[in-house]
Amino acid sequence: MKQPGAALGCGFLFGIGLWLSGMANPEKVLGFLDVAGDWDASLLLVMGGAVAVTLAGFRIYKSKFQLPARKDIDFPLVAGSALFGAGWGIAGYCPGPAITSLATLSAESMVFVAAMLAGGLLHRALWRSRRE
Repeated sequence: MKQPGAALGCGFLFGIGLWLSGMANPEKVLGFLDVAGDWDASLLLVMGGAVAVTLAGFRIYKSKFQLPARKDIDFPLVAGSALFGAGWGIAGYCPGPAITSLATLSAESMVFVAAMLAGGLLHRALWRSRRE
C-alpha cells in the first residue's frame, strides 16, 4: 500500500536539506563547480554526507531494490549525462534544488523548471514516436 503522506514528508525533508546545505542556491553550486577559479569546496561535505547515507541505505535495503539488467553504456546515456552536466554548470540548478527554489518565486528558477519540464515532455514524445 502506498503512503502519500510518507512521500510528502520525505520530499519536505529533502527540500529542507537542500536549503540548509546551500544546494538550492545556484551561486553556491556554480562556485563549487568552478574548480579552475574561485572554488567553493563547502558542498563537497554535503555531497560526501549524501553519498555516505545513500551507501548505508543501499546496504540495509539492498534486497528491496530492483537493479536494472542493462549494464552497457550507449549514446543516449552519454548524451543525457552531458546535457544534464551542461545544464547544471550553466544554470547552477539540478532538478531537485530547482524545484525547491520555486519557493523563492524567482523568475530564474521558474524559467529553469519550465524548460526542464518542456525538455522532459519533448524527450517522452520523441522516444514514444521512435518506438511506434
